[in-house]
Amino acid sequence: MTDRVTAPGKLPMEWIAASLKRERARAGLSLSELAKRAGIAKSTLSQLEAASGNPSVETIWALGVALGVPFTVLVEPPTPSVQVIRAGQGPAVASEQASFVGTLLSASPPGARRDIYQIRAEPDSVRAAEPHNPGTVEHLIVATGRVKAGPAGEEVELGPGDYMTYRGDVAHSYEALAPNTTFVLVMQHT
Repeated sequence: MTDRVTAPGKLPMEWIAASLKRERARAGLSLSELAKRAGIAKSTLSQLEAASGNPSVETIWALGVALGVPFTVLVEPPTPSVQVIRAGQGPAVASEQASFVGTLLSASPPGARRDIYQIRAEPDSVRAAEPHNPGTVEHLIVATGRVKAGPAGEEVELGPGDYMTYRGDVAHSYEALAPNTTFVLVMQHT
């Protein structure tokens, strides 16, 4: 039996609700139009904007792509002048498809266009990622375990200390090859 990764804490739905409302208004989209563009039910979007529900990473990604904003714009918390995220804490989102949990460590501040995540993953499942916004580049460095990652058909196996970069605006995936695999993922947006 495979150990499934569990998220250490839920994202505060108030962050997501406020961000969705703000970005939907900025884009001038109705609930129906945004739901259609993201490929989700209007009732699901309505629940998210009401700060209820438990969205998956795939739902939030789809909404970000439909809105033309990075994932982190929808999940980032208000930030104080000094921010510390202790190991095992921070806003985490689990995947529906794989033993994969992403914890946002740093969202892109105004003027910068990068987000930093700490990823925990377990073997026997693949996290398939749809293309992100055009121009997105991902940087990955393995901390523990082994991971196979990269664009579809160009995946590379990596071990502790290994680094790779690749286009994130094409279909790509992440697959843990060893238990307790962790890596840092930096998404660079243009």
